[in-house]
Amino acid sequence: MRLLLTSDTHLPKRAKRLPVPLLDELPRVDVVFHAGDWVDTATLDLLESRSRRLIGVYGNNDGPELRARLPEIAYAELGGLRFGVVHETGPARGRENRCAARFPGVDVLVFGHSHIPWDTTAPTGLRLLNPGSPTDRRRQPHCTYMTATVTGGRLTEVELHRLPPR
Repeated sequence: MRLLLTSDTHLPKRAKRLPVPLLDELPRVDVVFHAGDWVDTATLDLLESRSRRLIGVYGNNDGPELRARLPEIAYAELGGLRFGVVHETGPARGRENRCAARFPGVDVLVFGHSHIPWDTTAPTGLRLLNPGSPTDRRRQPHCTYMTATVTGGRLTEVELHRLPPR
């Protein structure tokens, strides 16, 4: 099962549209995760229409229309792994232990908010993934998103994709 992970698209404030390389991934993946801060409903509509399955949450910059359509936290079991999706996880310091305590039944937690790509594992085995942002790099050198594969109940081929400058 092929996955695409994205977050913090902030359209149309930080960019006018999603990058072509990210859109080109959509037909090749089984599940798309979006960890909040969509900002506009058009991006949600686009990803819903072009994804086989979309799992998304709202973020702190998402207004009432998005909050009416999306949960604050989403859960899904995919290929034998339990996934959680949330926008904010608090400060980087202590994140693994804090998230392991907050999400005890989860194998993989996809999160956003910081725009900083993140891939670590808590002592409990919880894998934490932040794909960064494909449209708003902030202080990062590149805009980014992630892909991964679920095979035999394991998360494999986790790859951070760096996008060319706009």
